[in-house]
Amino acid sequence: MLTTITVDVGTTSVKLGLFDPEGVATVSTSQPTPTVRDADGEVYDLDAMATLIGDFIHGLDADQRAAVERVAITGVGESGGLVLPDISLASPMILWHDQRGLPLLAGLDAMDRTRAYRTTGLPVSGNYGLSKIAWALRAAGPAARGAQWLNIAEYIAARLTGVRWSEYSLASRTLALDLATASWSQDVAGLLGVHVEVLPELRRAGDGVPMRPECARGFGLGAGVMVHVAGHDHMVGAVGAELAHGELLNSTGTTEGLLFLRDEPSVDEHAERSKLANGIGVTGDDFTLFASIPTGGSAFATLQSMLGVDATSLAALCYELHAEWVAGRIDLDRVPVVLPQFRGSPSPAKNPRARGAIAGLSTDTTRAELVFGAFLGMAWQFADVLELFRIQPDRVKVIGPASRNALWLQLKADLLGVPLSVSSHPEVVSRGAQLLASGETGAWADCAPVDVPADAARHAALTAWADAARPVWEHLKALPA
Repeated sequence: MLTTITVDVGTTSVKLGLFDPEGVATVSTSQPTPTVRDADGEVYDLDAMATLIGDFIHGLDADQRAAVERVAITGVGESGGLVLPDISLASPMILWHDQRGLPLLAGLDAMDRTRAYRTTGLPVSGNYGLSKIAWALRAAGPAARGAQWLNIAEYIAARLTGVRWSEYSLASRTLALDLATASWSQDVAGLLGVHVEVLPELRRAGDGVPMRPECARGFGLGAGVMVHVAGHDHMVGAVGAELAHGELLNSTGTTEGLLFLRDEPSVDEHAERSKLANGIGVTGDDFTLFASIPTGGSAFATLQSMLGVDATSLAALCYELHAEWVAGRIDLDRVPVVLPQFRGSPSPAKNPRARGAIAGLSTDTTRAELVFGAFLGMAWQFADVLELFRIQPDRVKVIGPASRNALWLQLKADLLGVPLSVSSHPEVVSRGAQLLASGETGAWADCAPVDVPADAARHAALTAWADAARPVWEHLKALPA
């Protein structure tokens, strides 16, 4: 492979790495994702973003910088802003979960929404880029003349190259890409009064653009460095994980993603009703079928705040609970039912204003029981979303922070009754970005996977518990936001 600097812009952190030809991260760091608030919500702090990327590159020694051949950028899928030809901004760079464009979708009727789904493979939602684009164009007015919409990863690439373009998997998250033609849809964009001239040319993840010579010199990099937008982070992780058709990628981070590769989009009535998200894969050879769960790794911070414990204490408690669970010392009758919608609900509701709920508390409910219930609720929520796909996976591959939480993994395996194959590689997404920029394919074995088997007796116990608790679970899900 080619020596590559990787930039992975996540919801919580920006991960930067230098990967050598063997795919080893010789240098890596993670910094909090820099954001600020404007009058309408949370946006990226782009100067701070540029500084942390620049500091990382300048921090490499001269020999390391001289060896760099590629820069590969990946990140969250629905963020973006209006970028002018000189790469200055005509709007804020808006975060993926921001809902400032949501009111503009209210005028779409059922036929409009079905037409949008059949074309783009996405349910109409304020998360996706189109409503943000419409909002930004209205807010900018004449100042947006000549601007084009770029995702945060695409914007970083534009700063390095002076060229504006969109990568297909990220374009798939705008609600404006026609999956059948792999081109922008004026029909759907026009539903919100957006013209496709605001959408940039499309390129595959493997199609790099030369870094501006003055930019390369400023970083101390050699001539000929190519910049790649590797794509949507979950989809890039599928490349790092060597995801095959029939396998499920469980990509964990602040949120949690479920991803299948498909030969064609799934845009029938069931998929639309379930609000499953279709897209074009980063290699361009497959379609993707995807659903996200807003509460993933972010549950750790929620539990820390709720219970007044630090990260170390919570991790230790999870370790103890895992040992108690596999030893058969957890009394499920004492475990509260926790609906972990701490950041909104997943498909099929996809309500960003939904809230979590807890039932079954008593005067002697312990902190440990509440934590166990929260992780069991996360596993149950995962099982509910997986059921929407109507696909029985041949294998479940897990990547991301969940690979370090044995309790979360074991509860998921036991509740599903399906073994998990869990990556020990800390940065599968960044590994996928290097592979794409190098024009190579990965091997799951290189991620040092570890099996988490499902135990039949524990599966039976959890199935019985869930059957008894289901009326409460469904009632909590039906509560108004």
